[in-house]
Amino acid sequence: MPLISTTSMLQHARTHGYAVAAFNVHTLEMLQAVVEAAVETESPLIIQSTVGTVKHLGPDYLAAASTVAANRTRLPIGLHLDHCTDYALIVKCIRAGYTSVMIDASMHPFADNAERTLAVMAVASAAGVNVEAELGKVGGVEDDIVVDERDAMLADPEECASFVALTGVDTLAPAIGTAHGIYKGAPNIDFARIARIAERVEVPLVLHGGSGIPPEQVKEAVSLGMAKMNIATELRIAFSDAIKQVFSGNPGENDPRKYMVPAKEAVKRLAMEKMMLCGCVGRAGEAR
Repeated sequence: MPLISTTSMLQHARTHGYAVAAFNVHTLEMLQAVVEAAVETESPLIIQSTVGTVKHLGPDYLAAASTVAANRTRLPIGLHLDHCTDYALIVKCIRAGYTSVMIDASMHPFADNAERTLAVMAVASAAGVNVEAELGKVGGVEDDIVVDERDAMLADPEECASFVALTGVDTLAPAIGTAHGIYKGAPNIDFARIARIAERVEVPLVLHGGSGIPPEQVKEAVSLGMAKMNIATELRIAFSDAIKQVFSGNPGENDPRKYMVPAKEAVKRLAMEKMMLCGCVGRAGEAR
């Protein structure tokens, strides 16, 4: 089957109280690893790429590889552009075959954020592509977007409701205390805020900064309405550490197949853990 819009799978997840794991990949091996994890667990899957990865590999290459995965596995797989501020790049990715895009205008005032989101909605909706937007400011580093902890700002539940009503956006990523990257201490997630937002907003909610959140906190966030969880940093670390381990034991190794295989396996194992944590294992047949 072809790549699908993430709208239907995330709506199903929100309705049935689980989340779809969304993985930022940077190489073909990472992409293959998360796909193999989805096959073995019979999970729906969202493959993600950051703006930096799109510029590094090209949206057509990423879309082509993801399409091959969807056709081979016949799983519900979506391809998402994460944290993009550039309208032109969003359009380019949609034309390449992306089925979901994020317009991140959270650094702008509410009205400007809504205006930029509406502009993306106009082109994406016509193509049947999911649109994700963000309210508040998630702390940490995501490619070139850096938000200091002091500048991180939690989303207002009433503003979330107004934003969704005004823009008609398909999915919403509210800032609720998580951060991009690996946490220095325990995450300070505002679960009461998630509950208040979920009461006012029917569209699927997205949990950004999913790397390193304790399992019990992930489960609570999902139970309150988070229908998608983004995992990026943990995946990169698992991939890189596996390669380092190969070179530690054999510094003269020069065959990529020898060090990419354990790296791929490490990513696959981690992806399966996250899928089980999100509760999406065995849901592939339903989330289409």
